[in-house]
Amino acid sequence: MRTIIIDNYDSFTFNLYQMLVPIVRKLEKNESADVEVFRNDAITLDEVLEKKPTHIVLSPGPGHPDVARDFGVCKEIILSQRKLGAALMGVCLGHQGIAAHLGGEVVRAPEIVHGKTSEIFVEGSPSRIFAGLGNSFEAMRYHSLVAKEDSFPAELKVTAREKKHGLIMALEHKSEPIFGVQFHPESIGTEKGSLMMENFLSI
Repeated sequence: MRTIIIDNYDSFTFNLYQMLVPIVRKLEKNESADVEVFRNDAITLDEVLEKKPTHIVLSPGPGHPDVARDFGVCKEIILSQRKLGAALMGVCLGHQGIAAHLGGEVVRAPEIVHGKTSEIFVEGSPSRIFAGLGNSFEAMRYHSLVAKEDSFPAELKVTAREKKHGLIMALEHKSEPIFGVQFHPESIGTEKGSLMMENFLSI
């Protein structure tokens, strides 16, 4: 197992790191196992390929996934996931980027949500990352953008929504290990966020 976080210049990235390290050590049965973190403009796709990661997490961040300076190498990683052979997880901005760069559109949300929890409802056959979470759970949200419903890429499926507006809160690829969550699993306000990330790292 080799896990990499791509940091989109976000303060929550360290929280993700702190959550992932003990999970990696547990799964590897190795107390010295670690997770590597790289800023989105400090590593190239070729350098990522050389590291041969098994899992890549695209962090939250400010800005828009269609803006190169905001998303850096993340776009190339998404488009090269099959070549990388790594499971891919996007959180907040990372999630939006998966939708945007696999053919969808990211738009302004009906309302800005900053530091609020919402009940998230699992849709359809539960995603592998939601194993053990039940049909709904509380999650912390910080975002002003969402994946647009009527432009949602055919190769992706919606795996969770929030109730008020029915907004897309999670997605996954239909055939590749690509997952996205609009909320923040690393937040203390998200129920069983650690289990969610352990499910991802177990793929």
